[in-house]
Amino acid sequence: MKTSERPATAFPNGQIVCPLGQGTWKMGQSAARRQEEIQALRHGIELGMNLVDTAEMYDNEELVGEAVRPYRERVFLVSKVLPNNASYRGTKLACERSLQRLGTEYIDLYLLHWKGRHPYDETVRAMTELQQEGKIRMWGVSNLDTADMERIVSLPGGNGCATDQVLYNLGDRGVEFDLVPWCATRRMPLMAYSPIGEGRLLRHHKLVEIAQRHNASPAQIALAWTIRKPGIIAIPKASNIAHVEDNFRSLSIDLTEADLHDLDMVFPAPTRKIPLAGW
Repeated sequence: MKTSERPATAFPNGQIVCPLGQGTWKMGQSAARRQEEIQALRHGIELGMNLVDTAEMYDNEELVGEAVRPYRERVFLVSKVLPNNASYRGTKLACERSLQRLGTEYIDLYLLHWKGRHPYDETVRAMTELQQEGKIRMWGVSNLDTADMERIVSLPGGNGCATDQVLYNLGDRGVEFDLVPWCATRRMPLMAYSPIGEGRLLRHHKLVEIAQRHNASPAQIALAWTIRKPGIIAIPKASNIAHVEDNFRSLSIDLTEADLHDLDMVFPAPTRKIPLAGW
C-alpha cells in the first residue's frame, strides 16, 4: 500500500508526525483480542501512521508498549496523566509508572488528560522538569478550552505546551470558533480524538453520498475532513488490520469545494462560542 503524499504535521520543536495517528481508547480490554490489536498497531506504524496515543486511564500501556517496542525509534508515543495525579509530585510519579508500563525510557508527548483540582502551575513545573530530565520529549494538555490554554501559556514554562487534544469531528465543531485559530496562531497542532464520532456519523446520508463520489468509505470521508487543514492530527482507533488500512486510505482523499460545502450544510460550523465537549 502506497504512503500518502499528504503533508506531515510539525510540532513547535520541529518534530514531524503523520496527520493521521492511532488511538487506543478501549483497546486492551479483551485478552482474546490482544494479539490482533498489537498487530493492528504495528501495521499502522509500518504504513507510516507513527503517532500512537494512550493514557494511564486507558489501562493498556503495557499492550501499547509491546506493540511499539520493535519500532520505538520510528514511533511518536503519547500518554497522559490523570488530573487526580497531576500535582507536582503526582505528575512525576505518574510519568515514572507510565514509562515502566510502556517499557520505554522516554515518552514523546505527555499530556494532562483534563482539568482537575491541582493548580496548573504544579503540573507545568513537573512537565518542564520531566522534559529537562529526558523522560518526556514534549508536553501538552487535553480537553482544555481557550481560556485555560491562555492560563497555561502565561505560567513560567507554559510556553512549552506543544498541543491540545480535544474532541473534534464533523458533528462536534465547537472548537473551530476560537480554539482552532488560537492554536494555529501559535503553530500548535491540535489533536482530534473521536474523529468519526465513535461511529455515529457513518450512516449519515451526506457522508454516504460523498463517500460514493470518491469510491471511499464514510469513515474515510470523515477522517479526510478532520485533517483537511494543516495543523490537525486525527487519532482514530482501529483494532484490526482491515480497519487500519481503511483509515489509512483517508490520507489520499482530497475533498472538493463542493464536498466541503455539502458537509457544511448538514454539519454547520459554529457561529458562537460553544463550551468544550469531552471529559
